[in-house]
Amino acid sequence: MSETAARALAQMFERMSGVIETEKDHLSELDGAIGDGDHGITMSIGFKAVTAALAALDLDSASPSDVMSTAAGGFLDAVGASTGPLYATGFRRAAQALAGRGHLDLAACRDMLAAMSEGIRDRGKAQRGDKTMLDVWMPAAEAAATAVANGRSKPEFWKAVEIAAENGAAATATMVATKGRAARLRERSLGHTDPGAASAAMLIKAMAAML
Repeated sequence: MSETAARALAQMFERMSGVIETEKDHLSELDGAIGDGDHGITMSIGFKAVTAALAALDLDSASPSDVMSTAAGGFLDAVGASTGPLYATGFRRAAQALAGRGHLDLAACRDMLAAMSEGIRDRGKAQRGDKTMLDVWMPAAEAAATAVANGRSKPEFWKAVEIAAENGAAATATMVATKGRAARLRERSLGHTDPGAASAAMLIKAMAAML
């Protein structure tokens, strides 16, 4: 089963990359309102690097943990600033959470989402409400934990995660930025969706579609 799970994760990253590529101009427009205007380009570069790194991985012998570790290295090598270390840490934590596991059951998916959320939080020294991607990753991870605890089916699990992510991204428009470039604007950041939160919601939707 490990090779099936590894391939599923590799296909998930391909889907993520495709979504980011499609939406990169929109993401950069969002970033242009409160940041440097390059978020879409940065994410595109990062996920293209991930898919290139995974293309060189032997998925017949790789484990799910190997896929996440490879993704972390690929992203960080391509994107050294800000977003790079955040996602690389999230993917590395996910690799640790999946170590020794060959099945992507709901418990594994829950733990993967929790690990990614915690990794991004710890690396970025941010918290929920700071108007960042964490406002998407944290509620998504919480929704995953609740869904497993309540014995939800796989479609119900991923629907709950996706809704939490979408609501989290939308909520950032009502927040004042306290982290990153947008923090310089303070109250002027109100009314704008955080681009990192927007891209995170897109990524989670891609995860839901593939897993």
